[in-house]
Amino acid sequence: MSTTPTTSPSQNLVTVAHVVYALHAVGLAIGAFGAATIVGAFIFGWPSIIAVIINYVKRGEARGTWLESHYRWQIRTFWFAALWMVVAGVLFATIIGIPLAWVIFAAVTAWLIYRIARGWLRLRDRLPMYV
Repeated sequence: MSTTPTTSPSQNLVTVAHVVYALHAVGLAIGAFGAATIVGAFIFGWPSIIAVIINYVKRGEARGTWLESHYRWQIRTFWFAALWMVVAGVLFATIIGIPLAWVIFAAVTAWLIYRIARGWLRLRDRLPMYV
């Protein structure tokens, strides 16, 4: 991938990226104000699942623009959170690993908030994400 974008993205693609960040934020909010964990609501909630599907569908259209990095950022955010949820889930299944699993849940929650906020702010400023 080139580090310098070659074309400017359409306004529609920028709007879609905003919608995806909003869906991820809704997933976090559902976890924060609902009965589920924040990370669990993010990974297994409909808003984030819909968001990652939209990312995969639209990322080809963003290729070669500064917006491509945002689609990659959003996809990686989802899948790395899923990976850490699996690790925490395995640890949670053992009595010894439960405290470490809670630490992972808390760390991933903070990381998700950071990733969504940082990405959305850079998108607002029309800046690429440097991963």
